[in-house]
Amino acid sequence: MSLTFDHIQSAAARLKGHIERTPCRHSRTLSEITGAEVWVKFENLQFTAAFKERGALNKLSLMTAEEKSRGVIAASAGNHAQGLAYHAARLGVPATIVMPKGTPFVKVEHTRAHGAEVVLEGETYDDAAAFAAKLRDERDLVFVHPFNDYDVMAGQGTVALEMLEEVPDLEVLPIPIGGGGLIAGMATAAKHINPDIHIIGVEPAMYPSFTARMRGMNTNTGGQTIAEGIAVKQVGDLAYGISRPLVEEVLLVEEPYFERAISLYCTVEKTIAEGAGAASLAALLAFPEKFRGKKCGLILCGGNIDTRLLTSVLTRELVRAQRLISLRIVGDDRPGLLANVSALIGNMGANIIEVAHNRLALDVPAKGAEFDIMIETRDAQHTQDIIDALRERGYPPRSV
Repeated sequence: MSLTFDHIQSAAARLKGHIERTPCRHSRTLSEITGAEVWVKFENLQFTAAFKERGALNKLSLMTAEEKSRGVIAASAGNHAQGLAYHAARLGVPATIVMPKGTPFVKVEHTRAHGAEVVLEGETYDDAAAFAAKLRDERDLVFVHPFNDYDVMAGQGTVALEMLEEVPDLEVLPIPIGGGGLIAGMATAAKHINPDIHIIGVEPAMYPSFTARMRGMNTNTGGQTIAEGIAVKQVGDLAYGISRPLVEEVLLVEEPYFERAISLYCTVEKTIAEGAGAASLAALLAFPEKFRGKKCGLILCGGNIDTRLLTSVLTRELVRAQRLISLRIVGDDRPGLLANVSALIGNMGANIIEVAHNRLALDVPAKGAEFDIMIETRDAQHTQDIIDALRERGYPPRSV
């Protein structure tokens, strides 16, 4: 067996009415920022906030009554877990999910809320998968692989069907790669519809599993990437075999671009993306010359990000843009100094977030004082204007 366009069309018929047909919309602002013509497929609007529902439901729909009665088991960093748990519950199929210990709390809790038994085991997806295989044998369960399964890949391929039905003249599809199921399914569908469309894979630089295999290299993988949903050490054999002839190029993306992409989805599109979900946009930000002037279909493939992590990402983007900055001012410890500095900053339209007053720093004169003032500004130029004004008034600051 292999994966064909007919399998994907059949999957689309099975899924119809049971999942969301998510919108594929043009983004004028993201197009201006990246230089490409950007269309976004909002798979974060699925009920479980990720595309993984498609493959999970297609697999469940094809199982026999005897297999459903035994129950299913899967290993997942989160989105496959939620999609499988949700649709298994709908169909009355018992589900067990093994998740790595570092899986974001929101994904663990959502999976449990859908009625699945959650087992936290291992530090990585591969560790969790090995333990899931052991439980499968012990409990006689049906293993539903998150990517290395033809039925799962067929379900994921329906994303490309919908995108090209709505925007037939898309030229490039940058597609996130973890284990390879999404790119295998989407590339199969897209290349059948339009053999000239370019398929570009996107991997976190810390986990170049597809790239390493493509180049015949042994590459170390590992690290704390924000794109944990595609942090897979080894691409699936079946998925790789299907997608490799269809992929023109694979791009390795560094962490700051994932963070910026998450922030842009939030601030520009007013929608939530997790790290892996923002990978397509991250590729456009990291390699703009490869996409400039082309009609690009991005899949926002998941929105399950821990709220604390999202807060951190948005705050870090303010720091990168120099809209949030800490300034250190050393001066005489006399009445009015802080008031004068605060008034200047306020009169220039900035917001003071925090002030720390230190009289004990040994590199400051005994009659002096050191102030760390965190301010929020409109942009980098506004920040520079405030720094210049403080310097002119005799309070030369330095960034902390």
